[in-house]
Amino acid sequence: MSRLFGDIHRALQMAFDTRALADRIEAVALKPEIDETAKAFIESREMFFLSTIDHMGRPTVSYKGGAKGFVRVVDQTTLMFPSYDGNGMYLSMGNISGNAEIGMLFIDFEKPFRLRAQGRAELIVGGEDVKAFKEAEMVVKVSIHEVWMNCPRYVHRFKKIETSRYAPGVEDETPFCEWKRIDAMQDVVRPDEREKVEQLGTTTIDDWMGKVMSGDRGA
Repeated sequence: MSRLFGDIHRALQMAFDTRALADRIEAVALKPEIDETAKAFIESREMFFLSTIDHMGRPTVSYKGGAKGFVRVVDQTTLMFPSYDGNGMYLSMGNISGNAEIGMLFIDFEKPFRLRAQGRAELIVGGEDVKAFKEAEMVVKVSIHEVWMNCPRYVHRFKKIETSRYAPGVEDETPFCEWKRIDAMQDVVRPDEREKVEQLGTTTIDDWMGKVMSGDRGA
């Protein structure tokens, strides 16, 4: 029995005469655990794409970034990654609370190389696991179902320019989130953030968007 394919996939494989090919790729590439090669690749990444399912059954994909090694392989079937301060919507974390099944896509754009993982996620909101990740609000613990390498054929080659200064651990003191200094946000940010803004001063949404659109690292 296939771990990946259902009737909907088989129908298309039969229509395009790729069932035998799909079965061979699954047999060769699909693994139920994280081997040493996958572990080294995952822990070398500074970003990945996370897919979750919301309360209406809709898929959501989000970018997760951090300092190198922010995704940690605990053992052959378990990995963990932190959830940092964000925009306050908690879309991915909320989705995980309602539906634990997730997908993860790790990419090296320079080689290129990519690896996919499917698993069941658990939110950890306190304790030593959270303390182990600098500035984490929560930690996601993932029990891996499948891991497999994907063909890099359509991955465009890009060179990294710079690590985000906002990733915890990159700088001695992580800079304060710039958009939370926007004047129109001051009545909805948290009290401790308002106190920080009082020290740094406010900005306008037009000034902040100008930085974003121009690629200013200060955004």
